[in-house]
Amino acid sequence: MRLYLAGGAVRDMLLGRAASDRDFVYFGEEAELLERFPRAKRAGKSFAIFIYHGMEFAPPRGATIHEDLLRRDLTVNALAMAEDGRLFVHPKAVEDLQNRVLRPASEDSFREDPLRVFRAPRFLAEHPDFTPHPELVQSMREATAEKLLDDLDPERVGAEVLKTLASPEPGNFLRCLAEGRCLEPWFAELAGAEEIPAGPLPFHDESVLEHTARAMDRAARMAQAFPQADAQIAVWMTMCHDLGKTTTDPAVWPRHYGHESRGERAADALAARLRLSNRLRKAGAMAARHHMNIGRYDELRPGTRVDILDALHRVNLVEEMLLCAAADGGMEPDNEMFRNLRDDLSQMLEVSLLPEDRGLGPESGEKLRMLRAQALARRGSQFRS
Repeated sequence: MRLYLAGGAVRDMLLGRAASDRDFVYFGEEAELLERFPRAKRAGKSFAIFIYHGMEFAPPRGATIHEDLLRRDLTVNALAMAEDGRLFVHPKAVEDLQNRVLRPASEDSFREDPLRVFRAPRFLAEHPDFTPHPELVQSMREATAEKLLDDLDPERVGAEVLKTLASPEPGNFLRCLAEGRCLEPWFAELAGAEEIPAGPLPFHDESVLEHTARAMDRAARMAQAFPQADAQIAVWMTMCHDLGKTTTDPAVWPRHYGHESRGERAADALAARLRLSNRLRKAGAMAARHHMNIGRYDELRPGTRVDILDALHRVNLVEEMLLCAAADGGMEPDNEMFRNLRDDLSQMLEVSLLPEDRGLGPESGEKLRMLRAQALARRGSQFRS
């Protein structure tokens, strides 16, 4: 039996980076592999893939290691190392690694597995020092034209999104999909966003898509020093916050009146299509609905503050919302306004109903809201004096 370390582990080794995954290709019978690794567990049903201590062992795609490499997704992943240390590489792999470009391993790479259309943008989000080769962009456009993306499994597309949300520059995912014309059908809410102004000057000087991508990148960076927030959720919220702007009547551009409510529906539809968790589905909708008010929190009336804080606190999304709003507005997540918001939340949660006012249904809820708003109003007066 012949065994080769293949793919990303070899790529990272050549780039001097720590390898996260160790995938192997084996030439031989399953019985030979199991004789060598008796505790390996079969993972595939129709494809004889085995897992052993986190390592994946798969049969080759082709009769030789060279044929296997030509059938991989990208040239920079089309690398293999034999047990004796010999390297086997795609004809363009070394050149593309040196130039830090992503190129399909073959003309049929995306036809063989259309999910690769989303793996390439995710790679760019995880490795921001790489750029897309024109052949990658062309192959993505051909995949859309041939409708190769239409019948993908939603969970598989959603899994690529989840990995992207944890990457250093998640905005590259959207940039690449837009350049490759692959936002539809899975990210239809952002289709055409690269042609829509994000807002009027001096607040915005970019498109909705680029503003969203930049904000996602900021959120990912800030999250590293902001452990209070779940970074993955915060980046998803940032991705969703301006979705309503893509349905604004062009006649009123660059303004986007009412985009919050439209965005709430769009964010919910996007998360549902990707089969994301209920928590992410709720988070995206909340971001679209509340990001504008959070960004001007100090201007809000006490009752409005209570309503927003209560809604976010109930679903444990306060810190994620603050990180999203900070990324959107180019602020620091621990600015004075947000410290004031956190103090308001603490004050609000200390307010409770008297025993005789409890259990009265909506009347009790309205009474509690009024008391909390009064408490924030008093606190605001003391803060200003």
